[in-house]
Amino acid sequence: MNDWHNWLEYIKHLDMDSIKWTLESYSMLGPLPGILLPYIESYLPFLPLILIIAANANIYGLGLGFLFSWIGVTAGAVSIFWISRTLGRNVKGRLEKRFPKSQRFFNWVEHKGFTPLFLLACFPFTPSVVITIVAGLSKVPFKTFFLSMLLGKAVMIFSISLISFDIGNLIHEPWRIFVTITAVLVMWFGGKRLESRYQVNG
Repeated sequence: MNDWHNWLEYIKHLDMDSIKWTLESYSMLGPLPGILLPYIESYLPFLPLILIIAANANIYGLGLGFLFSWIGVTAGAVSIFWISRTLGRNVKGRLEKRFPKSQRFFNWVEHKGFTPLFLLACFPFTPSVVITIVAGLSKVPFKTFFLSMLLGKAVMIFSISLISFDIGNLIHEPWRIFVTITAVLVMWFGGKRLESRYQVNG
């Protein structure tokens, strides 16, 4: 029991150097560690996702680091969504009875669909696992959830990767900040057009 507690305390306080050392020590496994670590974070949200994404970008390079983080985070969100939808069919009704105000939140997510899920996925400090579980318990179509997560997480991960990659040169490359802001706007407008075209909200 003490070993389990010590392990939890260790991973809670992982820093950038520890994460990079962990990823590099399993480099013989190729991209697997870079995908698995952000995937595991989906289930253990106390892990430092920002540092994991930054470590991936600096170990695998900006392109591959972004891709591995994106795959891991998106796969984790999708798996939690389906677990919630499969096992939590009766949970929503119980929550609404016990916490009447939660019904407003469910209605907001169900009626607005893509936009709130996308915007919440864009920010690294939102409780991603809670949003995913709520989406799974709600009537939001999987296509809407998947599209919003795919694009929202891409914005979040790309932004962190771009800014944290070779961070020492950031002051000499302010264009990275501009590109990050532009990516958020492009993904948002693009997502809204896809939502309208394929009617994923209905």
